[in-house]
Amino acid sequence: MTQITVIGAGIGGLTAAALLARRGYQVTVYDQALVPGGCASTFCRRGFTFDVGATQVAGLEVGGIHQRIFAELGIDLPDSVPCDPACAVFLPGETTAINVWRNPQKWQEERQKQFPGSEPFWQLLQKLFQASWRFQSRDPVLPPRNWWDLGQLISALRVDTAITFPFTLMTVGDALRLYGLETDKRLKTFLDLQLKLYSQVTADETALLYAATALAVSQSPQGLSHLQGSMQVLSDRLVAALEKYGGKLQMRHTVEKILTEKGKATGIIVRNQKNGQIHPEMADEIVANIPIQNLPQLIDREAIPSLYHRRIEKLPPASAAFVVYLGVDRAAIPPDCPPHLQFLYDDDGMIGENNSLFVSVSKEGDGRAPVGKATIIASSFTDTSLWWRKGEDNYQQLKAAYTQEAINRLGNYFHLSPDHIVHIESATPRTFERFTGRNQGIVGGIGQRLSTFGPFGVATRTPIPHLWLVGDSTHPGEGTAGVSYSALTVVRQIENKLLASS
Repeated sequence: MTQITVIGAGIGGLTAAALLARRGYQVTVYDQALVPGGCASTFCRRGFTFDVGATQVAGLEVGGIHQRIFAELGIDLPDSVPCDPACAVFLPGETTAINVWRNPQKWQEERQKQFPGSEPFWQLLQKLFQASWRFQSRDPVLPPRNWWDLGQLISALRVDTAITFPFTLMTVGDALRLYGLETDKRLKTFLDLQLKLYSQVTADETALLYAATALAVSQSPQGLSHLQGSMQVLSDRLVAALEKYGGKLQMRHTVEKILTEKGKATGIIVRNQKNGQIHPEMADEIVANIPIQNLPQLIDREAIPSLYHRRIEKLPPASAAFVVYLGVDRAAIPPDCPPHLQFLYDDDGMIGENNSLFVSVSKEGDGRAPVGKATIIASSFTDTSLWWRKGEDNYQQLKAAYTQEAINRLGNYFHLSPDHIVHIESATPRTFERFTGRNQGIVGGIGQRLSTFGPFGVATRTPIPHLWLVGDSTHPGEGTAGVSYSALTVVRQIENKLLASS
């Protein structure tokens, strides 16, 4: 039987593993962490359950990627509630939020009120989103790397996607100039803030076709959801499906090297963290659920084609995050507080590259906090190298300073008096590297610039035979829905390859 090894038990790796096991292959997943889920896992403190990174899910609707995959695996979708608004955005100096409503009509009315004269721009985004959504629902392979991949891409292109062609090489900044909106500072600020969450880069750099989806997926019939219990339930159900079809999950097992022979991937070297034993595991196919930046650490330099290695080295710096996790009394949460908020500050401060915070708040009875309590998770993008520049003492001082400033900022909206705060914890890029194994703790994948999105992005099919990439480095990018599409692509590619060679 074909042996497939999966490196990493994030959502992308678990999805690929479960689908491959469902289709009859012998699958083993290795991960260095204590619990599966990667950046979509959780941890518990003093009765509070905190989502490590991802806090919301897209793709649970009928026809959505999670719904499709869970249906194939024969498992139930987790209980959830819609995020409405998907996000409440506070621009500098403003006390009234821009609410990104789930209802399309309400969102249209909101943006017309907030950004007068911009509706033609939003209508263009909506048309591009509808065409792109139809295209993505046909499971294209992007970027194509052989004739089968190209055939899958061509079959997804129809007359109803033709509207996207003229905009393939445009950024959001280009579209703003097209409609004479480039001087609308408030609209530009809002777009920069929202797109940084999804594309990792600003409006001037974000590919327009990617932005069209990122900015429209919050509305019905799609939409974002808040899971009952925690984000962990998503990975737990995928683990259950993996084991249901005979697959194996080995946690606390660190993959230290990908073995190659004559330029082909042949297996891995694994270290069992429980007993320290190191042993090889041979495999017919290897699926790496890791950032592409991790590959040079795992494979001998001579086994990586020079052009591929050069592209990895020349990728723009990836994003990293600083996160504060607060367990608080429910009294700290204002009435009718949305589940997700975004704040941008115009005064000087050390928090984040763009001085912003993205905040997720638990709901009463959602399983994340004891009765009468709540969780607040606040994250900001940060310079990755900042956290490795100095020694341990300076690192701890910097971490403490970031934590206090984040709490001070949050205190402008939440009631964070000392008697309302039960637990404080924070994570830096060092933390994410330690627990997820991601190179320098980077998060969110590769910025969706014109040079790195869609047809110009990183392929799931690597130039090293038998080695595949899955996760947020590949199309269509970050988020649990994005990495699940990536997983489905890899599964289809592997299945086609194996069937063709049998």
